Amino acid sequence: MENKKQLFETSLRKTNKKEKIFINQSKLFNWLDEASSKPDIKQFKEEIWKLKDAVEKEDTGIILSQPNGVEIKLDIFKKDLLQMLESNTLERGKYYAKRMKKQFSEVKTSKVNDINLRRWKDYEDIYTDSLWVIKQRSKEGSHLGWYWGNFIPQIPYQLIRRYTKKGELVVDPFVGSGTTLIECQRLGRHGLGVDLNIETVEKAQKQLELEGNGFQVKNKIVVGDSINFDFEKSINEMGFKAIDLLIMHPPYHDIISFSEDNRDLSNAETTEKFFEMFGKVVDKTIPLLKKGRYLGVVIGDKYSQGEWIPLGFYCMQEIMNRGLLLKSIVVKNFEETKGKRNQKALWRYRALAGGFYIFKHEYILIFRKS
Repeated sequence: MENKKQLFETSLRKTNKKEKIFINQSKLFNWLDEASSKPDIKQFKEEIWKLKDAVEKEDTGIILSQPNGVEIKLDIFKKDLLQMLESNTLERGKYYAKRMKKQFSEVKTSKVNDINLRRWKDYEDIYTDSLWVIKQRSKEGSHLGWYWGNFIPQIPYQLIRRYTKKGELVVDPFVGSGTTLIECQRLGRHGLGVDLNIETVEKAQKQLELEGNGFQVKNKIVVGDSINFDFEKSINEMGFKAIDLLIMHPPYHDIISFSEDNRDLSNAETTEKFFEMFGKVVDKTIPLLKKGRYLGVVIGDKYSQGEWIPLGFYCMQEIMNRGLLLKSIVVKNFEETKGKRNQKALWRYRALAGGFYIFKHEYILIFRKS
């Protein structure tokens, strides 16, 4: 038995994590019930070994062609079988068998997303740690890195998956190049994005149209000043009464000037004025956010005259002052910016000479409206 287990573990390590199989649910349940009816753990494991062998040999009784069977990743299925084979008691083995049946027969989701907690192991692409190390921009979909100051698609992807269900509404008051709206369209969410810059909106709209709309959702990018924009009217015109998720990626004050418009937060005369203007956008949108739903703010810090200005923490306080609950502070790395591209050595010298540290991170602040 031990040699068989070692061989199984070896085969598991070689299994392609992306490989999927389609299980005959009825046949699987009969097999698990048969194993659970055995009088002792030895006979229970013998049945599970037979099941494992049938899966590996692609027995047509247990493995079906797409889409007739229930889809599952092969490596996850094998790991669950291994748990049963490592059980020391019949009761524990039967517990794992019962849990596997629930994975295939029940759906358990929360109020804010479509994640099936009965199949939580399937969601390896969704982050749950507070440190996000992302090496490069996602190249999926119609995203382009043309916009100076845009954020990577993985951020709205993660926030939308964690905090919305399909068919719900996401609003981005600083939509820029349309990253959030493209992810909405890819994931089957409706979206409203607002930006001051007419040229930026026009380019963002073209990229959004290139994405296609397989879910037939409404995604709208409009020119406007989010401090004074009528968000309620716009979401009502889209057929909604409230917002399910807010995503904000404001300018990091004056690090990059996005326009010559004095309504642009990047043109705020002082950091105090920047926070005042940011607070007004929050005031304009938070009342429309449903209770129990989430706001994600992507923000970095800046240096000014040799002093580190913690924009992220000040923005966090602006939002907390309005009664929202801070749920998480995520730190996300970035390898380079357009302004520092091909200048790593120069910036390292400047840091050594000036006694400062080079920015390699930004914050993703998660709040919940109570």
